[in-house]
Amino acid sequence: MFTIGDFARHGRVSVRMLRHYDAIGLLRPARTDPVSGYRFYEAGQLARLNRVIALKDLGFTLEQVRTILDERPGTEELRGMLGLRRAELEEAVAAATARLARVEARLRTIESEGHMPTEDIVVKSIPPVRVAELTGIADSFGPEHIGPVIQPLYEELCGLLERAGVEPAGPGIAWYEDAPGGGGAVVVHAGITVVAGTGAGAEDGFETVDLPGIEQAATVVHRGPMDRVMPTAQALARWIDTSGHRSAGYARELYLECPQDREKWVTELQEPITRA
Repeated sequence: MFTIGDFARHGRVSVRMLRHYDAIGLLRPARTDPVSGYRFYEAGQLARLNRVIALKDLGFTLEQVRTILDERPGTEELRGMLGLRRAELEEAVAAATARLARVEARLRTIESEGHMPTEDIVVKSIPPVRVAELTGIADSFGPEHIGPVIQPLYEELCGLLERAGVEPAGPGIAWYEDAPGGGGAVVVHAGITVVAGTGAGAEDGFETVDLPGIEQAATVVHRGPMDRVMPTAQALARWIDTSGHRSAGYARELYLECPQDREKWVTELQEPITRA
């Protein structure tokens, strides 16, 4: 038999952890001296300790670990439990990765402050255009909320246009408006330019709308994926503020080039402006 200290060393855990496992009935010593209270463990108990640590590292609570080990679920049941936990961990990793990307985007925004040349911004009028579109609701105008809404909309819209035999006549155009009821939610319009005569019936699954022209828009070209648009968008906002204008609504996004490699995307932001 091993003393608790020796067993802890062989199991690569702390004595405090073993005492806690004993207290909650997760891993009892093989023998406890009735006089001294010293705990003693057998080598065979290392197998249970290994399972406890492995399951705990997978994110199971100690109560769940004890249930798994004591009830000895069948192979299929255990596989289902582990599969569910794997899915939860993958979701957590994806969320953490997305959060890290948002932090990096903010850092790039901070680093780029004041470095974007103002000559990259052009004021021009935007002509009216007919688009086929689908709409959705995003919780906010933040990239972390817009992206998960607009990407599936465009995937669905492309499929609907193909099935309806409608050929795009120009680039995609996304535009936004405040959702009814406030609260910061945004209506996302994912559109693709179509010829002027295109109409859509209910059976097509999409709408055709005529976007009005913009009399005066401050425009700038953003290169790269849209989840890194913040530095470009904020440079545009600073130019609007310092040039004696004010914003007259959300900027449209004109997707000029959208190859498979998103690093090569080219998007024009078109923000309506008026004189301050």
